[in-house]
Amino acid sequence: MKTLQNLFILLGFLSVIVLAVSGPLYQSELISLGTAFLLLRYAAYVAAATVVINVLFFIFRRPAGARAGASVLSIIAAAIAFYLPFSQYQTATSVPPIHDISTDLVNPPQFEAIAPLRADAPNPVEYAGEETAKQQREAYPDLQTYTTAEDVNAVFAKALQAANDMGWEIVEADENEGRIEATDTTTWFGFKDDVVIRIESVDGQTHLDIRSKSRVGRSDVGKNAERIREFLAAL
Repeated sequence: MKTLQNLFILLGFLSVIVLAVSGPLYQSELISLGTAFLLLRYAAYVAAATVVINVLFFIFRRPAGARAGASVLSIIAAAIAFYLPFSQYQTATSVPPIHDISTDLVNPPQFEAIAPLRADAPNPVEYAGEETAKQQREAYPDLQTYTTAEDVNAVFAKALQAANDMGWEIVEADENEGRIEATDTTTWFGFKDDVVIRIESVDGQTHLDIRSKSRVGRSDVGKNAERIREFLAAL
């Protein structure tokens, strides 16, 4: 029985290790994205079973000393390994399966400097279209053009500073055209999402529109909308 208990303690730690390495293994191109997601799924399954069984062992077998401490740590590790993929799944099911978000859905800002960098990306550089716009309007009605009485140059400088502060890689910043293009890379899986900002004078006001688009994946799990909100809040 102790051997079985030790096995499930070990599985608790193993599940969180598998969770942790899935992203770096994908980033280093040692495994495909599908395999990485499969690792996440199985890590969550093993973690869920491990939590339940280790809790039962803890209640009925009452381990003492080092085994008790290891059992508690294993439960915590497995809980983390289950919660992170499960929370991502919940988020994914609560947002539309889209990956191209813009504050202007009629005339979205266009990628120019970044376009060659997306040549081999599964998601094309062109705007996703009216069906995506419809889903965005329903899911993210708060994402609108930013307007201000400040002049274009002042807003451009603030926008560029905000982009830098958020850690984006600036690909091009053309003040004459009022256009900023940048790439934001996620930490865990290294997903690259591209951003284009358009700043222009309209009827005596300065309008800023921002578009954020993922290079891979049908759904962005709400990340692009979150990024735009953070940028506008910083601005």
